[in-house]
Amino acid sequence: MLRPDSILNLPPKFSSKSLERLMSKKPDSTFNGKPSIFFTDKEVPTSYSLSNQFAEHLEFRLIRDRITATGEDAYYALSLAIRDKLVRKWLRTQHQYNQKDVKRVYYLSLEYLMGRLLGNSLINMDYYDECYKILKEDGYSLEEIREFEHDMGLGNGGLGRLASCYLDSMATLELPAYGYGIRYEYGIFNQAVENGAQVEYPDHWLQKGNPWDILRRDLDYRVKFYGKTNKVLNPDGTYGFEWVDTEDVLAVAYDIPVPGYKNDTVNNLRLWQAKACSDFNFKEFNAGDYVAAVASKTDSETISKVLYPNDSYLEGKFLRLKQQYFFTSATLQDIIRIYKINHQTFDKFSEKNAIQLNDTHPVIAIPELMRILIDDEKLSWEKAWQITSKTFAYTNHTVVPEALEEWSLQLFEELLPRHIQIVYEINRRFIEEVRKNYSTDPNILTSMSIINEKDGKSVRMANLAIVGSFAVNGVAALHTEILKTRIFSHFHKMYPGKFINITNGITPRRWLKTANPFLSKVISDKIGEGWVYDLDELRKLERRVDNPEFREEFRTAKWLNKKLLINFIESDNGIKINPESLFDVQIKRFHEYKRQLLNVLHIITLYNRIKENPKIEMVPRTIIFAGKAAPAYFMAKLIIKLINSVAEVINKDPDVGDKLKVIFIRNYSVTLAEKIIPAADLSEQISMAGLEASGTGNMKFTLNGALTIGTMDGANIEIREEVGEENIFIFGLLADEVLKLKSAGYSPMKHYSSNPSLKKVIDMITSDFFSKTEPGIFKPIVDKLLGDDYYCLLADYQSYIDEQDKVSKLYTDQEEWTKKVILNVARVGKFSSDRSIKEYATNIWKVEQIKIPQS
Repeated sequence: MLRPDSILNLPPKFSSKSLERLMSKKPDSTFNGKPSIFFTDKEVPTSYSLSNQFAEHLEFRLIRDRITATGEDAYYALSLAIRDKLVRKWLRTQHQYNQKDVKRVYYLSLEYLMGRLLGNSLINMDYYDECYKILKEDGYSLEEIREFEHDMGLGNGGLGRLASCYLDSMATLELPAYGYGIRYEYGIFNQAVENGAQVEYPDHWLQKGNPWDILRRDLDYRVKFYGKTNKVLNPDGTYGFEWVDTEDVLAVAYDIPVPGYKNDTVNNLRLWQAKACSDFNFKEFNAGDYVAAVASKTDSETISKVLYPNDSYLEGKFLRLKQQYFFTSATLQDIIRIYKINHQTFDKFSEKNAIQLNDTHPVIAIPELMRILIDDEKLSWEKAWQITSKTFAYTNHTVVPEALEEWSLQLFEELLPRHIQIVYEINRRFIEEVRKNYSTDPNILTSMSIINEKDGKSVRMANLAIVGSFAVNGVAALHTEILKTRIFSHFHKMYPGKFINITNGITPRRWLKTANPFLSKVISDKIGEGWVYDLDELRKLERRVDNPEFREEFRTAKWLNKKLLINFIESDNGIKINPESLFDVQIKRFHEYKRQLLNVLHIITLYNRIKENPKIEMVPRTIIFAGKAAPAYFMAKLIIKLINSVAEVINKDPDVGDKLKVIFIRNYSVTLAEKIIPAADLSEQISMAGLEASGTGNMKFTLNGALTIGTMDGANIEIREEVGEENIFIFGLLADEVLKLKSAGYSPMKHYSSNPSLKKVIDMITSDFFSKTEPGIFKPIVDKLLGDDYYCLLADYQSYIDEQDKVSKLYTDQEEWTKKVILNVARVGKFSSDRSIKEYATNIWKVEQIKIPQS
């Protein structure tokens, strides 16, 4: 699993003995083929061997022989062979779930950032060594063919990556769980950088197919849109509604098997693709109107065409809401189908199913389940609401009020006329309950209402989620406290037991075992591999922190990862990088609150110090950015342009040399993160306090041996508690101090006028120092900083600079730096997604582990 030997040119300061220890490869346990549920161990045909399946897929699926096969063919054939192994375990897993009639968890998310699946699947299934040997015999390198895999275009940021970590943990913990989402034909976009600016190109990730997903030809559901509702008389004499004259779309299922780590559980991620109910209008086709003939098919299939359409236009808003309803409606129909395998009535529906809503995107599932139960299954409102409100749980991911999703009533009513009736009725009954049990204050009633009567009227999806769920969780301690005391304070007072905290986590299988084999080996050689399943095992590293030999091995692993990243950057960007420099990294979605701009202000400050004294003794830094800005987010895209403009000046200035380099790595992805994070020395987690719900990048960096510089925001607070305040660099205003500053009348100009270093930095941007050929292009940035500076960059600037200077000072003492790195890694166990999922399973879902028999 170790990288090619060509990069292992250690500098003299690293001993050959240290390298020997790191590179000595202990053989993993040998492959023991597992049969499907239709065979005993002794009855598995020899043709089921991984080697035979690889050869057969190469020949019969890809029509290749050993002469014509390419590396990409080898990747595809191996992936199909591994998928075959997964399917056998998947069949056994589903059989057990049905046979035992277990309670199941359904995780609904509009995003999944899966990353590459081959390497992770090989590690979880313990097939890595066998695949390495099979490919080597045929003249291939496993590491090289893994590079042919395209990241699935199913997500954008932390929300999708978190969902993917949770799927891994649910399978590893042997929980009966399913993920549901959309099989987007195009990802969010491929990011190019042209003249320093972000340019978007289509991400057609399915262009050459996907070996991991399986079309379920027997599973499709009709999803309705538009139309009208009619009042009808039911057989029992009561009145109900029917939804008629609808425009229908088919949701077709594709399954991706999700294996647990070294167990026999294989869970499922089911993705829905939109298909037209009929391919074309034959009458219009024969009449020669070919465009009109296929118009319905084109419109229908647009639903799953692209991740996150631009919703700054009305058409984009319609499509976005269509996507949300499309996947939740199909999912609920599927959940009910599975439930009916063992049940004739809905009496035990909430006992057998827990549906987790990952943010507000799937919240339309609440009125949709009510519609199915009342209109299709003919349950009373009271019975349907009892079931619904005991089935759903909601995870909130934002404390930014403007980011809480709302849908215009007009749009909602046109697209989903039956659902708006149900939402109104839910709200009417809820407001009555508030008046009776909590408050009659008109302002409180207005704030708690699901219907926002202001600004053109809209449906507040977060309020709907809280009312319709039996549990609501935040994703970090501070985040949950803000939800309780500030954002949803009245809901918390009315339902004090409903709000709980479950801090996010990351899977160590992908983010250390797969992404960082060098550090993984250093750790496993000392404490064994128990940490892969139980991350708290890393605590055993603490006793070795004073061992100089062990610290050297830690540094060696970091140096090797830096060399790998340097090779990648130099081949892609053509910039020479000093491997002895401090790798200072900020990689994440671009948003003003994440404050990549504050990092830029620090970069320019360092540049000015060098220009003032070209012979200055300073810790060399390589500052690395990566991340995408939403296509319609002007300011975020302008910050990317500024970063590249600053980099252009600094990287070409002979006075700077290798003291400072600024790198923007384009087209950020999970795979790119796996290259960057293991090489990082410093992790930038510098959002304005009180705005980052949790973050998981901070956890990944800490696990991989980077120290953190950050604010007291999101999970940074809990990381500080775990690793110790002396082992993290904290700066800036606290969340309550931000509120006090703004309420007292924050004046950015005071900071600008009183701080010469800051003033010089901003004046350089204003004077087009970094944009001589495009004068005035960065004026909107300066205007914001000196205007309201909503995210308090100027208020936090000096504190940030001072803390960065402490970082540089510590880095000069490599022994002390490495001690802190080891303690960070040793104390990061809390942030495993396994711990998070155990808390969900115990505190929310009430679901139990199910062991899958081996035969």
